[in-house]
Amino acid sequence: MHRFLISAAHKSSGKTTISIGLAAALSSGNHGSGKYGERQRTVQPFKKGPDYIDPLWLSVAAGRPCYNLDFFLSPDAELRDQFARHGHDAEVCLVEGNKGLYDGLDLEGSNSNAALARLLDLPVVLVLDARGMTRGIAPLILGYQAFDRNIRIAGIILNRLGGRRHEAKLRAVIEHYTDVPVIGAVQEDAELALVERHLGLMPVNETAEAERHIAGIGRRIADQVDLQRLLASSHTERPLSPPPTRPPSREAPVRIAIARDAAFGFYYADDLDALAASGAEAVFFDTLQDPKLPACDGLLIGGGFPECFLDGLEANASLRAAIRRAIEGGLPTYAECGGLMYLARGIEWKGRQAAMVGAIPGDIRMHPKPVGRGYVILEPQAAHPWRAADRTLDGAALHAHEFHYSSLTGLPDDTRYAYVVRRGHGIDGHHDGILLHRLLASYTHLRATTGCDWPAKFVQYVRNAKISS
Repeated sequence: MHRFLISAAHKSSGKTTISIGLAAALSSGNHGSGKYGERQRTVQPFKKGPDYIDPLWLSVAAGRPCYNLDFFLSPDAELRDQFARHGHDAEVCLVEGNKGLYDGLDLEGSNSNAALARLLDLPVVLVLDARGMTRGIAPLILGYQAFDRNIRIAGIILNRLGGRRHEAKLRAVIEHYTDVPVIGAVQEDAELALVERHLGLMPVNETAEAERHIAGIGRRIADQVDLQRLLASSHTERPLSPPPTRPPSREAPVRIAIARDAAFGFYYADDLDALAASGAEAVFFDTLQDPKLPACDGLLIGGGFPECFLDGLEANASLRAAIRRAIEGGLPTYAECGGLMYLARGIEWKGRQAAMVGAIPGDIRMHPKPVGRGYVILEPQAAHPWRAADRTLDGAALHAHEFHYSSLTGLPDDTRYAYVVRRGHGIDGHHDGILLHRLLASYTHLRATTGCDWPAKFVQYVRNAKISS
């Protein structure tokens, strides 16, 4: 088996592109110049921290769902279990870090990439943005080695090089001053670029040419990274022991309609797994194309970029009307961020106003800078609709995250909320989780972890509503 963590000296160093390329090259058998023949390998991708978009790209590149590992949302034991559960049957476990190797929320770096590498016993592949660098790259590498001797930097991938002469100079400097091998040298290349927008990378579910583009990245990375050396430096004989699997629910299944299309695609793989294990039969629908809701007992609309699809969402008036009627008729519904925006009266962005579902009596306005970004801590209130399904919501603080450029205005003064926000912004800096009929809509993104098994709570809430109706 081979396991490693890809990190960088700082964010925006190109580690996501490198990670996607490595996942594609190793999983496809496309190893350039016959370095590894054509045998395919099973690659299990992971992403550190709260992120929906990078995992979508990594999932396509590897051909397996990417799973997130997040210190803020999970205790150490759960992170080890998650890693083993999903990686035990893979030949290669690739973990893409976030930000820089030692960056973190606190002085000790307890939630840094380095902390995750220590916890999971992973060697680190350091991606360095080499633009404008020559001899100065040596003290950078030496400093990263010396800062924490428990971290093993197994290799360097030089990125965004200015040409072969630039590469030769850097290789000579690193070889002379350090003992860290250069396992890759990636030239500046417009073909490696990933389309970006205001929340980061363009989601792969919006990109029709995504698979072709990923294959091209894989070929370029395979030709410029020594995959044999990478795998040799990350080899381990120690197997991963997966924890016991969660037994499937024995209760009657419920059908939950889930919006999944170009506008809405922010769903964690383990959340979808947990929904299924709790007895949810997922029925996916397209908010841009489907004229009506599928037959269902509950409705889930996750995050995404509805502001980028205003014309298509507004044009599908029959579906918008059907969703509004269903919510007002008492259909149990959960919406996060982009889903909340879609359920409002309308969205205003760049001078354009478009009508949305109208189930929430408020209006969405987009802003040039983030309104809420980062981790949040929520305190569930007595009105929370899922309390009857699970008493652990009583007095429990929920750890989650948010990332939105929009605000919701015009809400009635008597609006009821499910949460008080102890950290973060939510709807108004103090509350989140609008409650209306059987709808819970929030800017916060929840995650199925030990302290927040929201899929089981929501499924049971849907089940109870179905029984009582």
